[in-house]
Amino acid sequence: MTIVKGPDNDKEAVIRQMIAEHQTALTRLCYLYLHDVQLAEDAVQETFLKAYRTLERFRGDASAKTWLTRIAIRTCCDMRRSFWFRRMDRRVTPDMLPDCASEATEDEAALTLAVMNLPRREREAILLYYYQDMNVSEIAKALGVAQPTVSYRLKRAREKLRQELEGREEP
Repeated sequence: MTIVKGPDNDKEAVIRQMIAEHQTALTRLCYLYLHDVQLAEDAVQETFLKAYRTLERFRGDASAKTWLTRIAIRTCCDMRRSFWFRRMDRRVTPDMLPDCASEATEDEAALTLAVMNLPRREREAILLYYYQDMNVSEIAKALGVAQPTVSYRLKRAREKLRQELEGREEP
């Protein structure tokens, strides 16, 4: 998405376009950080509010997706650090869970569990690369790290996932 800056540019229209294009992906990303649908929706709303307030400062060095992802990650991290979040009871009972659209296979469930058990930095890299379809350059900008750092985190995460999943298959 290209943001054209000029006197005719309608800030609300630009944000509406960003919401239409990126809301679902950002909600998924925030859910992975916060493990709660309502908190993820709140984080996405806060992300777009922050984007709206700082739209004039968006230089276009990165794509809008990368810029919004970085804001969303920071928002989720801020929420996780908050006193309220740390004291909140996030235990989920089975009757609170929505029904699945389709049953996950045993391999899919094992992969999901293995990804979620990765250290935070490696999990972020995997989720952004495979689930948000971002390239290494976009991930580096979103996380505020160098591209070789992202490549290293992806490599380490893949090695750990391979070890865990291959170890699971052995009797």
